[in-house]
Amino acid sequence: MEQLPLQICYIDTPLGHAKISGNENGLTSVSILDTQEQLSDTIPDPLLDGVIQLKAYFNETRKTFDLKLNPEGTAFQKKVWRALETIPFGKTMSYLQLSKQLGDIKAIRAVASANSKNPLWIIIPCHRVIGSDGSLTGYAGGLHRKQWLLNHESEHKQQSLF
Repeated sequence: MEQLPLQICYIDTPLGHAKISGNENGLTSVSILDTQEQLSDTIPDPLLDGVIQLKAYFNETRKTFDLKLNPEGTAFQKKVWRALETIPFGKTMSYLQLSKQLGDIKAIRAVASANSKNPLWIIIPCHRVIGSDGSLTGYAGGLHRKQWLLNHESEHKQQSLF
């Protein structure tokens, strides 16, 4: 596949500014930032569908994504990321269940590592993977964001007391 230059844009989300990268070959990354970047005035054409679909997700009008993806990773990482895409909106799966689904219960650490390297925040829903005991476990965007995303997708919204 031809290496095309990456295009980048920054958008605002309820969880902070997000950086979206990609080109005509597909989206390569979507990440949440802990900094306030200058938001993009214009969105490059190859990123436009991603921006539209992410905004619809946050506005509760989209539950699945239909985007051309082109994440960089090892064959094993890509296998794990494809498996993550099968976890339905509003549902969770444990790392152990994911390892079993991938056919190797002993690969739980490798699966967790691949999950943590997911470059496509929300679109490949790594936030839907939890500990076997139901606990929220590591999340590159921070556990507060993971909790927010799971609540956002839940049919039983939890009200905040504060």
